[in-house]
Amino acid sequence: MTHTSHPAGNLLSLPPPRLAPQALARLAQTHWGVTGKLVPLTSERDLNHRLETGATNFTLKLSNSVEPAAMTRFQTAALQHVAACDPGLPTPHVVPARDGNLIIPLPEGALRLLSWCPGTPLAHLPRSAALATATGDALARLTLALKGFRDPAADHVLLWDIRRFALLKPLLPTLPAALQAEVTTFGAHFRDRIAPMLADLPTQIVHADFNPHNLLADAGDPTRITGILDFGDMVQTPRICDLAVAASYLVDPQDPASLLVPLVAAYNARLPLLPQEIALLPDLITARMLITLTLSGWRAARYPENADYILRNAPASRAGLDALRKTESAALLRALHLACERSQT
Repeated sequence: MTHTSHPAGNLLSLPPPRLAPQALARLAQTHWGVTGKLVPLTSERDLNHRLETGATNFTLKLSNSVEPAAMTRFQTAALQHVAACDPGLPTPHVVPARDGNLIIPLPEGALRLLSWCPGTPLAHLPRSAALATATGDALARLTLALKGFRDPAADHVLLWDIRRFALLKPLLPTLPAALQAEVTTFGAHFRDRIAPMLADLPTQIVHADFNPHNLLADAGDPTRITGILDFGDMVQTPRICDLAVAASYLVDPQDPASLLVPLVAAYNARLPLLPQEIALLPDLITARMLITLTLSGWRAARYPENADYILRNAPASRAGLDALRKTESAALLRALHLACERSQT
């Protein structure tokens, strides 16, 4: 199938694939020998279902047909690598088909069966310093597990990648005037100050979407992370961008440092940050929130039937952005540096 290239990339500009549940059920039985009830799951660009067999659950994942085969293999290999490097991390495991293949290519996209991670999305749990600590520690563990992973598809262009901030420009005419002005002004700052500094910082393959909808916790013990989901935005980028993504969802509008400090301290305790990385964090958090508002606003207008899902993180991004603007950046940086120093003692 041929699609016209779009400035946002075909994966972001096209809707998720469509395939009837009955057809998916037959494919699951044919290739994996499992049967059960299919329950639809929300997704930005793939077609996902929970497959309930009675004895256990799985995720049946049909990737978008425009996702290059190399990208699907990249994500699959990463999951295998993480499981081998840190078996205790609660990431989905790829289930081999009867013929041993991990990916079943179809006209509609690539089909995979993943183990099911139980738990409650962090987005549905009260935010707390303890939960921020658990998030920072889990992210550092995942980043360390991915440190030695290499793949030729890792350096692809993805608009969600913070270092690609300049690529938002073609989408701006579709946005409200105030947001256009915000992105344009910050874009100049990003080009002149942030991008040159990023170029000298440690780079590796990272998850790149550590948001509260992609993390699960035990409702009885919310500090225990039970699931790390959605490796579809993985990319090779400056390591600090990954922490900035997680941080962008943990800016308390009343007190931005209250959750950022425990998040960063926990991450630093396991994976020490460079002073230059800490110094860039507030700007990178701002960049990610502007990316979220830009891409979610553009996609919601394009696919109003999926707007609730697409816009789920926009209110928190707007509130966090406004709160950061009112926060003295020097004071926030002092708090982050001090927290990192203490976490190493």
